[in-house]
Amino acid sequence: MTEQAKLEADEVESSRAPLLDHLNELRSRLIKSVLGVVAGMIICAPFLRHIVDLLLWPFEVAIIRYNARMVEAGRPPIDMEIIATQPLETFFVKLKIAMFGGIVIGFPILAYQLYRFVAPGLYRNERGAFLPYLIMSPILFIAGASLVFFFVFPFVMEFALGQQALGGGQEVKLLPRIADYLKLSTTLFLAFGMSFQLPVILSLLGRAGIVTSVQLRGWRKYAVLGIAVFAAFATPPDPITQFILGGAIYLLYELSIVAVRLVERKADEVSVSETQA
Repeated sequence: MTEQAKLEADEVESSRAPLLDHLNELRSRLIKSVLGVVAGMIICAPFLRHIVDLLLWPFEVAIIRYNARMVEAGRPPIDMEIIATQPLETFFVKLKIAMFGGIVIGFPILAYQLYRFVAPGLYRNERGAFLPYLIMSPILFIAGASLVFFFVFPFVMEFALGQQALGGGQEVKLLPRIADYLKLSTTLFLAFGMSFQLPVILSLLGRAGIVTSVQLRGWRKYAVLGIAVFAAFATPPDPITQFILGGAIYLLYELSIVAVRLVERKADEVSVSETQA
């Protein structure tokens, strides 16, 4: 064993703690994480109306596109209407939005608390390698949510509006409940945002030696099946949205194979340098 390996082993050994100490540490980190989410909710509270307006923007875009087609066809445009069917429905919707916003704003705190909990069990070089994943995770989540907000969700709502026409020139008036609309929007945001975490998750698994790039390449056909099933359950029942989510996840899967391969190459280089030393 090299001197560097001995130092790293001594470092991990010195960081070991009894089970009770680990539980106390976990409780402390969980409390701080909850406080971070609560702080995020408090920050969101004065801006709930603006957040609701922002979440309704994709529906407004869909209405504008749909009305443009109606005018071209010589038919009257429609108005945007969102309804509530229960007295406190809007209140609970705002509460859920505040919770969702609190999680988003508090995510850096959640990630930091996670890092602080697992850091004592990592080697010094692994601690530095773990930080980029914490940085990339929210960036990829925002990228997935942005894809939904600017492209996917407006298309979904436009598709929904186009399905209201019946035979004989009759048309059903779409009056979505605000709770259902926001449930659909947050579901899509979470589905795409979490799906974009795939490179981070697989890269971490590859770094831990749980999966290899060769295994991931061999699992492609099973991955395609799993992606198709996930996209079918995580999106509305229209094939185009499912195809967009499935296609994005598959591209991320291929990107994950490249990322894991890069991790393996770096690990091989480190191993060779330690052997030569």
